[in-house]
Amino acid sequence: MTTRNHRILIADDEVALIDALHKQLYDEGYEVARAANGSHALRKLLDEHFAVLLVDLTLPDINGLELLSHVKQRGMLTEIIIITDKGTVTTAVDAMKSGAHDYLEKPVEPTRLKTTIMKALEHYRLAVSHRRLEQQLENMIRFEDLIGQSTEMVEVYKLIEAVADTTASVIITGESGTGKELVARAIHKKSGRSGGPFIALNCSAFPVEILENELFGHELGAFTGALKEKPGCFELAHNGTLFLDEICEMPMETQAKLLRALEERRFRRLGGKVEIEVDLRVISASNKNLEEALLDKTLREDIYYRLCVVEIDLPPLRERSGDIPVLMNEFVKFFSRKNNKTVSGFSAQSFEALNRYHWPGNVRELKNTVERAVVLAQDTIIHWRDLPKRIVNTNGGAGKLDLQIPIGTTLETTEKELILKTLEHLNNNKTRTALTLGISLKTLHNKLNLYKTEKLGI
Repeated sequence: MTTRNHRILIADDEVALIDALHKQLYDEGYEVARAANGSHALRKLLDEHFAVLLVDLTLPDINGLELLSHVKQRGMLTEIIIITDKGTVTTAVDAMKSGAHDYLEKPVEPTRLKTTIMKALEHYRLAVSHRRLEQQLENMIRFEDLIGQSTEMVEVYKLIEAVADTTASVIITGESGTGKELVARAIHKKSGRSGGPFIALNCSAFPVEILENELFGHELGAFTGALKEKPGCFELAHNGTLFLDEICEMPMETQAKLLRALEERRFRRLGGKVEIEVDLRVISASNKNLEEALLDKTLREDIYYRLCVVEIDLPPLRERSGDIPVLMNEFVKFFSRKNNKTVSGFSAQSFEALNRYHWPGNVRELKNTVERAVVLAQDTIIHWRDLPKRIVNTNGGAGKLDLQIPIGTTLETTEKELILKTLEHLNNNKTRTALTLGISLKTLHNKLNLYKTEKLGI
């Protein structure tokens, strides 16, 4: 069986040794490359993929340990085998502790070389397979900046793929906090306009006069205080995408001016006489029901039909609860890195509380909640005490985790009830119980032994 696809790099300044190793490995069926020094080896590693690097520990420029460090820092999967003299075996062993696969003493014994290479290649294949699996998993839960693997979100992803590289106007609907702007950005990134600007404007953030100024810009002297000309969002989005958030909050007279600009692809700045031509795509969004907005006369029919060629409806988080654990894990990793913390997960109680909460603020609320919990966490996991009261005190967040303590109960009895109920809830897992309660495992064992003694009446 040929193994030419398993590429091996030998880095050594002894020509005779390289020749001998090259011949044996080539005869075994491997594709072999050479490097006369550490700098040459590093350049080849950066430019090409190698399964195994055989490197002399004592190269004069960049030695074996330094090459090992470069490989690990860059996340390369290449397995490192150190070649060493008898006097540097201790250093080679230290290199293994730092991530080297193994070491070979000079003179290199052919049988030992063969078996060591085979084992290194097996490690390499497993590492490649593991990374590929991680990437597949990442692709399953992530679509551009959107996170979720529920059926509802997969349907959203399909719609984004279908409309992205077309000229169709898209309107995105959904409750506040569901990620409408993220969908708009995903459409932009996957379209032929991805190299152009993405300009976002919240239509509910400005009164009518300022909103028109934000949309179309103004000329010098157009009004008191217009000390210089200013391009509007229409102009800034040329050759790109204009995202109009909360379109139903736009005043009706502004909607009429927007419709004209969309149909003619030209407009005048406020106070301007020259019409400016633009080439852009408009994506809009609303947290209101569009049919109700039409009936309420907060959205013009003509602008609706102009903007709504395709509608993408984002489900609220409570309707895709299976995505909550995925989002929780993504957010805890992100905010842990951002805040230089070592928080890596959730206690059983906090995990259940977050999963059962109804999330009226949707993904935005969940994201803010996890960020707060990471910042407040005093441990490597998020406990119930790190969560906001609105979640802990909600039936959907606490439920069966409640502990009813009558007035007059002693602290000793209260502590005992809390420990025993937490232990029962966590299926007698003492380690998780200790972490959840914020006490050491030794303290928990001492408490449980005391309760056992009390039960026996000793």
